[in-house]
Amino acid sequence: MTQYLLAIDQGTTSSRAILFTREGRIHAVEQQEFDQIYPDSGWVEHDPEAIWDTVVATCQAVLDHSGVTADQILGVGITNQRETTILWDRETGKPVHNAIVWQDRRTAGLCQQLKEDGHEPLVTERTGLLIDPYFSATKIRWVLDNVTGARERAERGELAFGTVDTFLLWRLTGGRSFLTDATNASRTMLFNIHEQCWDPDLLKLFDIPASLLPEVRDCASDFGTIADHLPAGGVTIGGIAGDQQAALFGQTCFAEGTAKSTYGTGCFLILNTGDRALKSSNRLLTTVGYRLNGKTTYALEGSIFIAGAAIQWLRDGLSLIRMADECEMLAEQTPVDHGVYLVPAFTGLGAPHWDPKARGAMFGLTRDTGIKEIVTAGLQSVCYQTKDLQKAMEDDGVRPVALRVDGGMVVNNWVLQFLADILGATVDRPEVIETTALGAAFLAGLQAGVYRDLDDIEKLWRCERRFEPTMSKDDRDRLYAGWLEAVRRLQQT
Repeated sequence: MTQYLLAIDQGTTSSRAILFTREGRIHAVEQQEFDQIYPDSGWVEHDPEAIWDTVVATCQAVLDHSGVTADQILGVGITNQRETTILWDRETGKPVHNAIVWQDRRTAGLCQQLKEDGHEPLVTERTGLLIDPYFSATKIRWVLDNVTGARERAERGELAFGTVDTFLLWRLTGGRSFLTDATNASRTMLFNIHEQCWDPDLLKLFDIPASLLPEVRDCASDFGTIADHLPAGGVTIGGIAGDQQAALFGQTCFAEGTAKSTYGTGCFLILNTGDRALKSSNRLLTTVGYRLNGKTTYALEGSIFIAGAAIQWLRDGLSLIRMADECEMLAEQTPVDHGVYLVPAFTGLGAPHWDPKARGAMFGLTRDTGIKEIVTAGLQSVCYQTKDLQKAMEDDGVRPVALRVDGGMVVNNWVLQFLADILGATVDRPEVIETTALGAAFLAGLQAGVYRDLDDIEKLWRCERRFEPTMSKDDRDRLYAGWLEAVRRLQQT
């Protein structure tokens, strides 16, 4: 009987369930999108019930369509959109408000006030993060302050907070497991990454009751058993990691100095810094890469809010393309120095700028500008933003000279060649680009004993194609200078 690992990959725009073989190859996959909710400018929400329904539906579908039964599944791993915040009733399991998504900027005013009051050094020292609406703490605070009765119920111990992994785990185990892992905890702005515990000073600063918070476990741990009436009922959930750390793990970036970049809704470049929680001088984030057997591996991260979402906007917002895969053909017909720069700051600018008030803009439009130039500028914007992160890491003394990439956008060969050119670095695309889900599966397999150690897992990584830079340094510098000028002009508006 063939056995598999099941990964639940709960993302920003869709939920997926993927069955992997022991060798890390995809056996079957199912995906369902769900609605994005925009109550106000810069606000982004999800219906938690839609998240739950799509997770259950995709898990059921991947088993049904593949003919795999629960007794063939060795373990389940969960990976999730990070920072997205859900509070629910411990008795009924029902959310008290929509999920507030990581992209949401509604707490920008509170964050600015906290910074002006001088609290950012403490937050950065304890969490490795900057004070920003991106993270969970001010989202929790907003729910407690704005949903009728929420604060009183929380103080009575009636409510639970979780990032999406915790919410799903609670539901999957029938309310028996109220847990998270160290990577997701490290993104809340409440977790001391050095002491590996919820920080009482930060809970006081953000006025959040400790009773709301789940227990924090290693990334590979016994997180509980799926309830019998659900798909894969009776199977142990053995791995949890936030999506970007799961991708780091799936790309087997286990050695200090190795790096990966994921191109999904946003873009996230993470560099393994080993047992050092390296402090950035360029507003990058120090975070937990993964935690195994009580030992923490740290990482340096740059977060870009809009990557694939820019292409989605070109398709759905402007109707310039019908399908995302049309972009590659259009870009191949367009010179790289066409003069148009799209800065997709639809929900603010992430690292290294951290400007929550910035909004998107295009520069360099002429009478000759057409669909091809605008679409190509959208693709290039993702690469330019990655260059911003590379430069910031270089200034911190840890420049990544080779990059392993994954996510939906990396099927586009044009993007990866331009990325290699603008970075002046080798870009490797693995055979399995679903490395976020693969990382969750690897963690579950590690817990289940499928793999003895990280060496076993590292042997499974395979490169499908390598992209080497071919652009001259002068051309690279000239194109990037145009991008920096566009960002400067955007921030002056």
